Amino acid sequence: MNDISGFTGLIPGGTPDDDLTRKLAAFVRHREAFSPNTWRQLLSVMRICWRWSQENLRTFLPMSPEDMQDYLFHLQALGRAASTVSVHAALISMLHRNAGLVPPTVSPDVVRARKKINRTAVVSGERTGQAAPFCRPDLNRLDAAWSHSPRLQQLRDLAFMHVAYSTLLRMSELSRLRVRDVSRAADGRIILDVGWTKTILQSGGIVKALSAKSSRRLSEWITAAGLAGEPDAILFCPVHRSNRIAKVSEIPMSASCLEDIYRRARQAAGFTKALKTNKGRYASWSGHSARVGAAQDMARKGISIAQIMQEGTWTQTQTVMRYIRMVEAHRGAMVNLMESDDD
Repeated sequence: MNDISGFTGLIPGGTPDDDLTRKLAAFVRHREAFSPNTWRQLLSVMRICWRWSQENLRTFLPMSPEDMQDYLFHLQALGRAASTVSVHAALISMLHRNAGLVPPTVSPDVVRARKKINRTAVVSGERTGQAAPFCRPDLNRLDAAWSHSPRLQQLRDLAFMHVAYSTLLRMSELSRLRVRDVSRAADGRIILDVGWTKTILQSGGIVKALSAKSSRRLSEWITAAGLAGEPDAILFCPVHRSNRIAKVSEIPMSASCLEDIYRRARQAAGFTKALKTNKGRYASWSGHSARVGAAQDMARKGISIAQIMQEGTWTQTQTVMRYIRMVEAHRGAMVNLMESDDD
């Protein structure tokens, strides 16, 4: 559905001259206004909801509030998390707005349905999943295991984990880094020109500085891989099983390949037992683990929420608070009051 033909198939009786079709065409034409992940999610939700509409003789676009309620309760009955149901509602609403239609989510009936789903989920014990944290001690263990490895893949993976922890960049942002984005400060430490992130889109971009050790590990990888003279090459590129780079890559590694780095890192750090999962997720370190671990480490050091948000380019305080809630639990005002009275 990356072209208008995939969208018009959702319109009952739609023709190329319809005003709705023209608006959908404009929406598809300007899809670069949204992140690739958001667009992929939208297409996935559209397919799922359209299929449900066909099977149940409902209209997908425009969707009535009654049908929207039934669809959301259908997702709940399938065991989908309340957060997943909210994502479906938000993306269907986005599609309607961009098609010039009134989103069904504004209906009081749908608002109540969403509240009911959320309340039922919370009361039944559902909890939002969180990536297992990759913290500073984990990085130190990994560094001890891989820093002198003769294997190019392990040198790359170690440099990747150093950069992931030090910069708090998202996995997709790490994957886009190129050799030309690497420069050095006067003391030799590395500075990365990130350009843009999920939440920061500006011409000046952002820069991230690495510590002395992380700078060394990244430099060792660049030298060993022979990337120093390849400014357009992807910084973290595939390594052939023959222990060399088959060819210089200008295409980022896939998400699954990057997730494999986290899984190999956890094994190398000595953690062989799978973690207790949340709805089948987070059995090992994953794409957000370094961000979560770094945020928690900063909180333990007493770094302010505002500074943590700046480092991780977060725009919502509640996201950071969810990551560090266990760290902050014993810093509450009531705990301080009680313990000051006990002294």
